[in-house]
Amino acid sequence: MKLYCNLAKQAVEKYIRKGEILNIPKKLPAEFKKKAGVFVTIYKTGKLRGCIGTYLPTKKNLAQEIIDNAIMAATKDWRFPPISEVELPNIECEVSVLSEPKLVKDIKELNPKKFGILIKGQTSGRSALLLPDLDGLDTVEKQLFACCQKAGIDLEMESISIFSFQTKRY
Repeated sequence: MKLYCNLAKQAVEKYIRKGEILNIPKKLPAEFKKKAGVFVTIYKTGKLRGCIGTYLPTKKNLAQEIIDNAIMAATKDWRFPPISEVELPNIECEVSVLSEPKLVKDIKELNPKKFGILIKGQTSGRSALLLPDLDGLDTVEKQLFACCQKAGIDLEMESISIFSFQTKRY
């Protein structure tokens, strides 16, 4: 559904051009009224330019979650400078709507192509999330290692809780 991506791109463009937050359009399908965690990934000429999201809903509906996370991905991803107005014609947005994370009891339940993971350190409280089907993370072991590395968790020093979720990508 291009509606998800168009909403994200409109939010980024309005914020970058005018410094204003896009109002939720009045005529949106009913599915935008539900609640869900959302990640917005921005690409510039095919390369990652920003990605931020929420694994649980934090806003009153899916539309607001998309708008807010799109603006954050464009302006607050610490890995990149904020997107500039001259970049806008070259950006594309991808929206991932997440299912509610479920506790994993056995890593045999995991499949990095199908499930994203969220890990939480049991003593440090550190956490990290990886979306499913990321390039180069084609085994459970690689996915877990990358997620622990992202969180700054050493598995030899700390136990973790693992949660899995699925996404619908648009």
